[in-house]
Amino acid sequence: MLAKVLSAALVGVDARPVEVECDVSNGFPAFDTVGLPELSVREARVRVRSAIRHAGLPFPLRVICNLAPADVRKEGTSFDLPVALAVLVAEGIVPTPALEGWVVVGELALTGALRPVCGVLAVAEMARSLGLQGIVCPAENAREAGAVSGIEVRAAATLTEMVALLGNKGEWAAVPPLLTAERLQSRLCWSDVRGHAVAKRALEVAAAGGHNVLMTGTPGTGKTMLARRLPTILPPLHADEAIEVTKVWSVAGLLPHGTGLLTERPFRAPHHTASASALVGGGSIPKPGEVSLAHRGVLFLDELAEFPRFVLETLRQPMEDGTVTVTRARQVARFPAQTMLVAAMNPCPCGHLGSAHHRCTCSQVSLERYRARLSGPLLDRIDLQIQLQALPAGMLRNAATGETSAVVQRRVCAARDRQLARYAPHGGGTNAVVPMTVLRRVSPLEPEVHDLLLRALEAFGLSPRAHDRIWRVARTIADLEGAADVGFDHLSEALQYRHFDEPVRAAA
Repeated sequence: MLAKVLSAALVGVDARPVEVECDVSNGFPAFDTVGLPELSVREARVRVRSAIRHAGLPFPLRVICNLAPADVRKEGTSFDLPVALAVLVAEGIVPTPALEGWVVVGELALTGALRPVCGVLAVAEMARSLGLQGIVCPAENAREAGAVSGIEVRAAATLTEMVALLGNKGEWAAVPPLLTAERLQSRLCWSDVRGHAVAKRALEVAAAGGHNVLMTGTPGTGKTMLARRLPTILPPLHADEAIEVTKVWSVAGLLPHGTGLLTERPFRAPHHTASASALVGGGSIPKPGEVSLAHRGVLFLDELAEFPRFVLETLRQPMEDGTVTVTRARQVARFPAQTMLVAAMNPCPCGHLGSAHHRCTCSQVSLERYRARLSGPLLDRIDLQIQLQALPAGMLRNAATGETSAVVQRRVCAARDRQLARYAPHGGGTNAVVPMTVLRRVSPLEPEVHDLLLRALEAFGLSPRAHDRIWRVARTIADLEGAADVGFDHLSEALQYRHFDEPVRAAA
């Protein structure tokens, strides 16, 4: 007898429907799986056979399982439950109508217990988009699936319980209320950083507009301390953003099982030995990288010049487009990568260029080689480039603590609200990502203000891309002040955040 159960395969951060067909018959014992399955899918035959027998149910002698469409690669353990239920439907143990209009995912233990799987949020979104009734999944994935409105969630802890409930022997348990992940940044505060008024102002501007930042300074000046506190002044995730972030983390297998939506903006800080695939995603079956795990949050690259140049160059396309496209022979996967890049580096290999207390021992050749690790096109995509100096010894005791994260966050949220209202008729977005054609139309520069920008471009030899990014930063500064138009003061401040090469010129 032939039976069909609907399941799903993950491609990038999205799910595609997969029809699980099972044909059972008598004959020589065998369990064949076809349809481009990976090893973990082919191994499902062992788990399915053991789980069904431990549930006290009969297992047929010969099973042929087909996963359609056959041109989509299937991997992972999420096909265990749909294969088992398809076998039981074919055997007449589970009624056929019980699974019509439902998508099924889940891993089986040898004892028949149901284990959670990755990517359930993406599968639930697929079920809603296809107009299905809902999703059947392990109990530990129920909260994650329940984050998608408009569908029902049926969950159980064991295969025995699942079969009984599908046979209308009992009532499905209610989906537990959503839980949020622990706020990892709650112990950090903007007021922890003493001094550095210029750097704190620059990061506030970056947070308000979603701009990329590069901080350069001698060791121990507070670059990492500032970067780690940046998420505390960012606006909370909106509902749609929370679903996007949670889906990426779920596909990557980093979402704690039993947890609902993530509500805190992610902060990722990969080591400078990370490979290109680790940074932007990859693998034979593409998985999201650090830039996608930081989607809607912060990607912090400490010791930026220590990253291999070819690894940093892979960030150019995500920084420009907000997405990562990973192409393989049989599959093309796209991952979201709308993140703030925050980078920190020393001014030279020894770290003391520009220091008032330590002499730089680097030669001009080594300094030029050090700076050459960062390409011009990459630096051009970083909106704010600031210098940090070590605090005087007296300020470590007497400097005021400054504003708290909550105070700064209110200003940042107000600026984001102004951008939302301005760009809502044009698809939304922040100053950093809205199309330049839209920005020119809704917030044009006065001729005399634009003349100042053009003169600065000619004086400093900046590119047309830098022209657009300075305009974007000036627009954000105006939003922080509640100004309707970009003025001379806003543009002048934006120009002050573009002096990456000043220490190099001074040394030369």
